[in-house]
Amino acid sequence: MGNALRNDLQLRIMGKNVIRNFDNISNLLITIFKTMIKLSGITKKFPDGENSFNQVLRGVNMSIEKGDFVAIQGASGSGKTTLLSILGTLLLPDEGSYVLDNVQINTPDVDYSAVRNQKLGFVFQDHRLMPQLTALENILLPTLAFQNKTTDEQIDYAKQLMELTGIVSVVNQYPETLSGGEASRTALCRALIMRPFCILADEPTGQLDAENARNIALLLAKVNKELGTTIVMVTHSDETAVIANRILTLKDGVLL
Repeated sequence: MGNALRNDLQLRIMGKNVIRNFDNISNLLITIFKTMIKLSGITKKFPDGENSFNQVLRGVNMSIEKGDFVAIQGASGSGKTTLLSILGTLLLPDEGSYVLDNVQINTPDVDYSAVRNQKLGFVFQDHRLMPQLTALENILLPTLAFQNKTTDEQIDYAKQLMELTGIVSVVNQYPETLSGGEASRTALCRALIMRPFCILADEPTGQLDAENARNIALLLAKVNKELGTTIVMVTHSDETAVIANRILTLKDGVLL
């Protein structure tokens, strides 16, 4: 084989290897940037008596992509709310790694208040609306965490969210005058006002009748689809869980 031919073959082989390596790197980068939440080996225990502990989470691993809608189910006391609290930085794990939008969260230099305000939105079972504020004012409340005044753009976006969720008619009403469904929708709008990467919903339909529960579940699916917001929802309800794209079960401290 002549030197020219040998050199040509070597260059072709090198080129193929470069392309193959580039493809591998590209696929890795796509995976990294698509992943919204990555939990590895998360554990959590709580004191249970003088010298004993209740091990609630026993090495939870979970990966959630951007735009996903995941429901987490499990028996009472299985650790669902504990897991959601860790995702929301309300609790820190004893061991393990938590990466949110490519940022290592469980480290001392993280500003958890900023993470909760700007990257995460929360929907609670009991709504937690401020009784002295109107529906619109409740929705806008998170905008005041790091600024003194709500902007016109934020007010406009709040009204857009109320339009999306079908509660424009209650804009000036106070929580005591809202129905359960209206209060749930108001709480969802409040969770969305800062345009978070991810919504964490803890039993969002738990206090609603069957019809309103289904409506809120469908609304969460609508928000997930139209806004592209990642949603992680804890629920006891099979009817609510099936609205999600994926259902995970927490049992014996691990996700199945």
